[in-house]
Amino acid sequence: MDPLLLSRLQFAANISFHILFPTINIALCWFLVYFRLRHSAAYGTKDSKGWEEAYYLWTKVFALTFALGVVSGVTMSFQFGTNWPGYMEKTGNIAGPLLGYEVLTAFFLEATFLGIMLFGRGRVSDRVHLVATLMVAIGTTMSAFWILSLNSWMQTPAGYEIINGKVHATNWFDVVFNPSFPYRLVHKLLASTLTAAFLIAGLSAWQLLRNTANEGTRRALRAGVVAAAIAIPLQIIAGDMHGLNTLEHQPAKIAAIEGIWQTEKGAPLTLFGWPNEEERRTDYAIQVPGLASLILAHDIDAEIKGLEEFPNAHPPVAPVFWSFRVMVGVGVLMLLVSWWAAWSLWRAHRAALGSGRMAVYPRKMLIALSAMTFSGWVSTLSGWYVTEVGRQPFIVYGLYRTADMVADHPAGMVLSTLIAYLLVYVFLLVSYVLVLMHMAQHPAQAPAVASPQSPQPAEPISGPA
Repeated sequence: MDPLLLSRLQFAANISFHILFPTINIALCWFLVYFRLRHSAAYGTKDSKGWEEAYYLWTKVFALTFALGVVSGVTMSFQFGTNWPGYMEKTGNIAGPLLGYEVLTAFFLEATFLGIMLFGRGRVSDRVHLVATLMVAIGTTMSAFWILSLNSWMQTPAGYEIINGKVHATNWFDVVFNPSFPYRLVHKLLASTLTAAFLIAGLSAWQLLRNTANEGTRRALRAGVVAAAIAIPLQIIAGDMHGLNTLEHQPAKIAAIEGIWQTEKGAPLTLFGWPNEEERRTDYAIQVPGLASLILAHDIDAEIKGLEEFPNAHPPVAPVFWSFRVMVGVGVLMLLVSWWAAWSLWRAHRAALGSGRMAVYPRKMLIALSAMTFSGWVSTLSGWYVTEVGRQPFIVYGLYRTADMVADHPAGMVLSTLIAYLLVYVFLLVSYVLVLMHMAQHPAQAPAVASPQSPQPAEPISGPA
């Protein structure tokens, strides 16, 4: 048993579990802001109750997801001290402030307004409650900003100097806005939008299939489908731009993604195959000539560096190769399902227009959306593995190797804690999914509120004198 491999697996398990929940909540809170705005705009009409019920259900989902995200994030941060002390020792002058900025500007903002958002409905004015929801949404986005800035700096370090083996910042603007950060931030925000959109659309579709829908279900379903249909082509464009940036700054990662072993011009695109790292080839490869150069460099004759150019400095090929194809495959499926669902919804509502009847949604569409409920998780995890495994063997690309940062713990100790983490995470993940299903199957009615502009009168503390 290799302590390095076990420590990497343990951190991978921690971060894989943690990332599931922020990936939902970054965008979910913006959906809640939208629901609140639609409720306020529709106040006094029959649509008002529907938007209030949509907001009420998905606020509960947000609260549950937020709790698991915070707890798993704390556990993940412990890993820096227990398993990777060399990382903070060498890069703490960069990592420490960026993590501190995340706490000061994001977490405190969320914590300050979260209570008002969850428990203030009917106790504060509609305007104050909307502002609280907006502040929580801004806080979750700011949290992603700082965390992704640090991660991007580890991928494409900039604005630093090394003194006595330790990194020191020379230009904080260059540190924060390092070469890959803008692309990674946009890519992640769109990934969160797709994850939340398919979760909302999938659970809403499941409610309709189970006949447990309320007046907010159809509104939430339409919002999720439309958001997904708009976000997925934007994600494809952002992914292409991110790929060009990665080719410039991390060519070894691109070579592993595409299974390109030798440097060549007009490199073929390998659709499928089996990377054989021992023989330095891809077995059973199905390839399209010249397409890799066209996609990666927008030039069919462009030269693409192969893995042979990076001896002892390229990632393991198979995990990166397959993770990328899972991510792309799920993304294509998202495109097809979201556009089909948007078309089906438009046709259903057009058919029902003027008839006074409720639109009838195709059952096949509802089943497909239900099956795609957690597709965002699959795509996010596979993309994250491409990013993180693709950075190996470096913990900070080109500067520090992962093997030099690990703690010298006995392999048995690391293995036992890894197993304990996995057991807890499987239990929590199954419980989370079951609770979501219960919420969808038993949607509670949103409490009535007297007015959207003024707080509801408080109950008297004591009886009449």
